[in-house]
Amino acid sequence: MPDVPNGSALPAPSLAHVLSPKLRTVRNRSRASDGARGGTWRWLMLTVIGALFWLGVMLVLVRMLRYFKNTPEIGALLAGKLLGLVFLSFFAILLLSNIITSLSSYFLARDLDMLVSSPVDWLTLYGAKLLETLVHSSWMVVLMAIPILAAYGYVYDGGFGFVLLALGTTLPYLIIPAAVGAAVTLLLVNLFPARRTRDLLSVVAVLALGALVLLFRLLRPEQLARPEGLRSLVDFIALLRTPTSPYLPSDWVQRAIMSALTDRLDVLPLYLLWSTAAAAVVLGAILHRGLYAGGFSKAQESAQQWARSGTLARLGRWALSPLGVLRRELVCKEVRVFFRDTTQWSQLILLAVLVVVYVFNVKFLPLRGQGIGFLLVNVVPFLNLGLSGFVLASIAARFIFPAVSVEGRTLWLLKSSPLPMRELLWSKYWTGTLPLLCLALLIVGVTDALLQVSPFIFAVSVFSIAFLTFAVAGLALGLGAIFPRYESESAAQIPTSFGGLVFMLSSAVLIGAVVLLEARPVYAYLSQEAFGTVADPTDMVVGFALALAVCLTGTFVPLNVAVRRLERLEL
Repeated sequence: MPDVPNGSALPAPSLAHVLSPKLRTVRNRSRASDGARGGTWRWLMLTVIGALFWLGVMLVLVRMLRYFKNTPEIGALLAGKLLGLVFLSFFAILLLSNIITSLSSYFLARDLDMLVSSPVDWLTLYGAKLLETLVHSSWMVVLMAIPILAAYGYVYDGGFGFVLLALGTTLPYLIIPAAVGAAVTLLLVNLFPARRTRDLLSVVAVLALGALVLLFRLLRPEQLARPEGLRSLVDFIALLRTPTSPYLPSDWVQRAIMSALTDRLDVLPLYLLWSTAAAAVVLGAILHRGLYAGGFSKAQESAQQWARSGTLARLGRWALSPLGVLRRELVCKEVRVFFRDTTQWSQLILLAVLVVVYVFNVKFLPLRGQGIGFLLVNVVPFLNLGLSGFVLASIAARFIFPAVSVEGRTLWLLKSSPLPMRELLWSKYWTGTLPLLCLALLIVGVTDALLQVSPFIFAVSVFSIAFLTFAVAGLALGLGAIFPRYESESAAQIPTSFGGLVFMLSSAVLIGAVVLLEARPVYAYLSQEAFGTVADPTDMVVGFALALAVCLTGTFVPLNVAVRRLERLEL
């Protein structure tokens, strides 16, 4: 410690000093992972899976953007419209994620007791926690945005200057929802105790998503696929030129990027991005200075909880009695833990809204009318399997992947008991998989019925989505046990960990492999029905057999590895 003259105060800790424990934790965890057995293979696996995922996204986007670029008059407009819709979706995800994450960062984190009682300046504390919230909430969106922006820069010959432009637009785009989310959480905590604000945040998330859905439906993006519904080409081009969301940062990013790639850089969107980000941070800092002390004091209050056993609980125990005492109690334990955490079960409302919107949008797909043949009507629903698989993967990442990590310190009790780890893991698997399977069959069944697909495509869809559900759930639970986060402060932070990234990339590769393996026999059968060509039965058998093998491998291999990992775990 440096010498301090008598009577003089120590200098206030800087922002770098406050952030240094977090940075050291990340560095030490990375070194421990590298030094542990299999650490090198983990990073190698992540690199390979990430490269395959980025390559797949870039190949699809490059092909699509080249098609747009070669389309006179409207090609650049279509590309800009697509980029605006992507960043609009990202902005909604960022806003909701920052609201939830800032609650833990500013009011429920373990280091706050020490930071609040120390001579840390209020502005330094606000900046440190804002940066922490931004990183935790935005890193997944950044990883998704990199291949998308790279594809735009490659197709439109952006050069090195485009890299600087992408950084200059993305950084304020990430800061705005972080500052807004922190401010909203601060206001909520001053109105309600933080332990109960979790309930309110779930309602806020549902309302915000409902507003986004309403905005998305008012835009009617299916009109872009059905220009014949417009009176003239002029109306169609006018629709493309109309800003998607002129008052949101997503539209400013799109305008800045597309203006630089197609004509001349428009500096107004850049000014709007940086000035809005600066204003959001300043206003957030003002609110933090005036309200944080009172809000943090209220955050120390605890919520009242009651343990009750009602009619549904007794009915559930009776229905599960054929499983035996051990399996029945394990399943009941998982259900009770799930519904006691309001941040978990309340998201079922959010999930229901997503499913309704998904089905509603499928209904408006332009697959009916003049020029729409049998082949297109059935190919699109088959490709819809990929999108349904990604929806299931995102749900599994939120509900199934954290199942082992949420045990936390109580895992030592389970390990010290005569309970086999295999029974524990499989009880978690079936508790999460069966509801996910019901949801998957509901989505595919309803969408195929709305699209009026052929019996063959309906059978293929049900077969594929069922085994994809088993594989995605096995992958989520297995990787969640292989890459646990027992010290996590909330279940919402677990999917954003290193293991969560590995799972999302692995599930993307799994879903893509199944769709590609089934694409050849499906196309051969549809061509036979549409054009009278002869399909080879061998392709049908080999394609579906390989797809089934991939799904079974994704189901059992991660679970078996996870069982051995838990059995060797020393607490």
